[in-house]
Amino acid sequence: MILDALFFLVQAGLTLFFWAILIAAVLSLLIGFNVLDTRNRVVWTISDFFYRVTEPAMRPVRNRLPNLGGIDLSPLVVLLLVQAAMLLVAAIKGYMIAFGLYF
Repeated sequence: MILDALFFLVQAGLTLFFWAILIAAVLSLLIGFNVLDTRNRVVWTISDFFYRVTEPAMRPVRNRLPNLGGIDLSPLVVLLLVQAAMLLVAAIKGYMIAFGLYF
């Protein structure tokens, strides 16, 4: 019962982080193409929130990727890493059930 809650919280956290990265990338594109104006206080607050949430994960990836000019592939890499972590959590849960360690 406790493990169910633990696995649920980990998977829910990873899912929320996945969506936060996706929203931050779309916001960045919309701001970059001047569809959204950061002088609007609501737009700035929302974009700042998503930047602060996702930047600690994307900064190390961005530092390791080669410079491709104006193209930032770090959200894609981090999304793939989050998906891999979600698969890993599901596999760990499956192995725990198979070996009788899941109670």
